[in-house]
Amino acid sequence: MTIQITKPEVEALINERLQSGAFKDAEDVILQALQASPPTTPLPEAPPAKDIVELFAPLRGLNLDFSRNPSTGRPVDL
Repeated sequence: MTIQITKPEVEALINERLQSGAFKDAEDVILQALQASPPTTPLPEAPPAKDIVELFAPLRGLNLDFSRNPSTGRPVDL
């Protein structure tokens, strides 16, 4: 596998780590960085869409009134 680094700031960071003497080569710098980062997990699959009855099922029995109040508006002088 060949990895090409195109960002100068990334190359500068790798060179900085190499100059510190803590790493033997660029591959060691990348290996340590990858081992220090947490593994990514795939996002869980979205549950299937619920129909409207299932969506509002937890509200059953709460005696909620979803009717709308008619707008009274504001008086208009013609």
